[in-house]
Amino acid sequence: MSDPTPSRRIAIADLRYAGQMPPIPAHQSAPTGHVADRLNRPLHDLRISVTDRCNFRCSYCMPREVFDKDYAFLPQSSLLSFEEITRLARLFVAHGVRKIRLTGGEPLLRKNIEVLIGMLAELRTPDGQLLDITLTTNGSLLAKKAQALKDAGLRRVTVSLDGLDDAVFRRMNDVDFPVADVLHGIEVAQSVGLAPLKINMVVKRGTNEHEIVPMARHFRGTGSVLRFIEYMDVGATNGWRMDEVLPSAQVIERIAAHHALQPLEATQPGETAQRWRYADGQGEIGVISSVTQAFCGSCNRARLSTEGKLFLCLFASQGHDLRALLRGAYSDEQIAGAIGLIWQQRSDQYSQLRASASAAAGERRVEMSYIGG
Repeated sequence: MSDPTPSRRIAIADLRYAGQMPPIPAHQSAPTGHVADRLNRPLHDLRISVTDRCNFRCSYCMPREVFDKDYAFLPQSSLLSFEEITRLARLFVAHGVRKIRLTGGEPLLRKNIEVLIGMLAELRTPDGQLLDITLTTNGSLLAKKAQALKDAGLRRVTVSLDGLDDAVFRRMNDVDFPVADVLHGIEVAQSVGLAPLKINMVVKRGTNEHEIVPMARHFRGTGSVLRFIEYMDVGATNGWRMDEVLPSAQVIERIAAHHALQPLEATQPGETAQRWRYADGQGEIGVISSVTQAFCGSCNRARLSTEGKLFLCLFASQGHDLRALLRGAYSDEQIAGAIGLIWQQRSDQYSQLRASASAAAGERRVEMSYIGG
């Protein structure tokens, strides 16, 4: 049997470099601070991938057999500059974005990332409010970077951590990185005021499900919010199978067997996590059930890839090439008009279609490592 890896690499590259030229409205009108798609979902969150590189090789995101030493990552010239990112962010804010999350790859691998954070922190909403600027990291560089990130204007940080057992953690990150270093990074982040932290655990049945209760026990009462994420069918490289998905309902059952839980209401529209508090007041947990309980109906997030492709869904099969506008002779008004028109035409609801067995079979989708989850 031939090695499938080369063809998988080609499929990734084809999707990564493909991008539709965004439509430019014939008449540009100034953004109103609110834009809604065809399902009346507002644009509120923008996730910006600042690098396609990562120092981990987690099997559910960047499996080593695909992202190996021969994998061609994007050249520096293809990446959006900090000035280009900030220009686009300002235009998205004019359309209603209030929260910006920096992702990757591993965003702390982007050189001088704190400079970008400082530039974004200077942006204001039309009514003069600060943006909620956050970052998701694997935590490997967090201890070194936390103070600089805080000083630059980062408000909060989310750390991906898939278990406390060192052997399990090293096996899942597939680069033999010790869990103690990530836990130290979390402590440093808390100490400099990047709080409350969120800790994301991807649960994969048969791999790390036995870490659910130890993780809950460890972060209970610390002020950090632990969230359990169902293993998702993002992209084409992670070998996703439904039988490896542990439904969030079972996660809650396992924790409730040790600590009484009470459901909480969502804090804002479009919140992806269902929240639960410990009955004795020792904090809260959350579950993100994108496989068993789709939340497309309230999704208000756009995703900007490392080289400036705008994706309207985590499971998208194509993006809109905003970099072509940035590096072309297009004005802010034209680019803002294109962004508004793209969002107004949005009708993505992959997770709900998957649940109803009507999603397109075999359709290529963008990789999580490329648009940051």
